[in-house]
Amino acid sequence: MFRSMSRLLSWFWFGIIVLHDVGTWPRTLSLGYTLGHAGRNPWLFPFCRLLYTHMVTPSMTLRFDPQFRSGLISLILIGITVLTPGPIAAEGSQPLAELAGHLSAIATLGRPSPIISIPAGWFSMGTNRIDDDPYGLGTQFDNTELPQRQVWLDAFAIDRDEVSIAEYLALLEHRHRQPPDQLSRLIWHIITVHFMPDQVIASWPVLYVTWSEASEFCSAHGKRLPTEAEWEKAARGNDGNLFPWGLTAPAPGLAVFGQYHVHEIPLVAAVNSGEEGQSPFGVRHMAGNVAEWVQDWFGFDYYSIMPERNPKGPNTGRYKSVRGGSWKSHPNLLRTPSRNGAVPDQRSATIGFRCAQSNQ
Repeated sequence: MFRSMSRLLSWFWFGIIVLHDVGTWPRTLSLGYTLGHAGRNPWLFPFCRLLYTHMVTPSMTLRFDPQFRSGLISLILIGITVLTPGPIAAEGSQPLAELAGHLSAIATLGRPSPIISIPAGWFSMGTNRIDDDPYGLGTQFDNTELPQRQVWLDAFAIDRDEVSIAEYLALLEHRHRQPPDQLSRLIWHIITVHFMPDQVIASWPVLYVTWSEASEFCSAHGKRLPTEAEWEKAARGNDGNLFPWGLTAPAPGLAVFGQYHVHEIPLVAAVNSGEEGQSPFGVRHMAGNVAEWVQDWFGFDYYSIMPERNPKGPNTGRYKSVRGGSWKSHPNLLRTPSRNGAVPDQRSATIGFRCAQSNQ
């Protein structure tokens, strides 16, 4: 059904181009971009740019007839779109056999994270209000992290690394379930467009998981999501570090942040990397790479009313707390006390998770 519609649209637009002078190359290339998405060929847009550089510009220099140029380029684009099957069929359908093979191969590469024990004790949670340095990294990101409190936590353990794509796919395969459509499309794109090997993809942090899916994964491994207080203590240590590594501003090598990709392709690091920017307890990627779901509901004024021992967040809410900042984040969001939230069913290219467990 989907492929038939793609062909029909292709020939419809081809007829319009043949009968009318489209006039400008950007419009022709926009058509190719549209058809590339319609045919589920994510590599078609880069091909259009290559085509513009090596064929369109010379043809304009040689003063070919505009209608001839338009028809020629459009015919090439349409032929590719119509004749080449898309990597994934319609929304919600099963992945093609080739993608399924990659998913299974990646799943076999999953390795559980080392576990870091966090001792019981007090630590500084939150931020003291600063009003005289509005752009400083020491200044609160917003009022939700106010005031700073001394909080006691019982001993617990937390994964050193974020959950990887391979680990997550292994659980899904064991339960005979398909990964989220957005994750499947991302994996297929970076395999077919960026030629990323399975071994590299396997070590990426998992993305596009909802809060409940993250919680379910941890539960399946005898763990749970960390509370917001546990996450913050594991990130900043007993002395209240501004960043996991200390007071130094974020920089390449310490964290993955401030990245941008026009197609929202995550620019992340392997979950078992990041030793240079690890926290005082040795927990990695607590700043940047992917932001992380935690157990708590997000409470805007919770810090002012939370108990001083083992706080677990509000009883209910609209958003679940998300901590740590991501590969896209500004340095302010990488601060260990900075807070954020998202609706529990959100799937994002910037949110992953790690697991924790109580000491028995």
